[in-house]
Amino acid sequence: MSLKHAILGFLAVSPMSGYDLRKRMSESVAHFWPADQAQIYRTLSQLTEEKLIEVEVIEQDSRPNRRLHRILQTGETELDRWLAEPLAYQPDREPFLLRLFFVGRIGLDQSMRLLKERAAEAAELAEVLGAIRGQIEAEVPMEHLGLEQTLRLATLANGIKHAEAEIEWIDDLRQQLKERKWPT
Repeated sequence: MSLKHAILGFLAVSPMSGYDLRKRMSESVAHFWPADQAQIYRTLSQLTEEKLIEVEVIEQDSRPNRRLHRILQTGETELDRWLAEPLAYQPDREPFLLRLFFVGRIGLDQSMRLLKERAAEAAELAEVLGAIRGQIEAEVPMEHLGLEQTLRLATLANGIKHAEAEIEWIDDLRQQLKERKWPT
């Protein structure tokens, strides 16, 4: 998977500037596909060079010119090819779990601190994603959502469920660590 295909997907929905693209991504897919502004602009340049998108420069009087990116037919073909190909398993690298695996060597207090911080991050993520979902649901009644919008909401629900499950798992682990007597 690549940022290239994520950007093609967004541009297939509507033409966007790099700024608009970054905003849309942070409001929808950043919890599972983050990208910073520099990565987005580099990828837009690459897509233009590959002739998968085109750029229209819109002159503005009081601000810098706006660059509006549009997907071309070749870009739609590439996006559809990518969407249709089988998805190979890609194991996640999870720095938190690696740290948790080893943190016991520096003590229970540090282990509990690590778990507390991660639970706070997961709670914040669940709150942000819930707010985004609520905003979308307020704009369009569920019965009027098309397949694409329904699946986009499903990615938010997935993120919320993962965050909630992680919080529950951390709470259980913290309780287990508190209840046990540890050798010193």
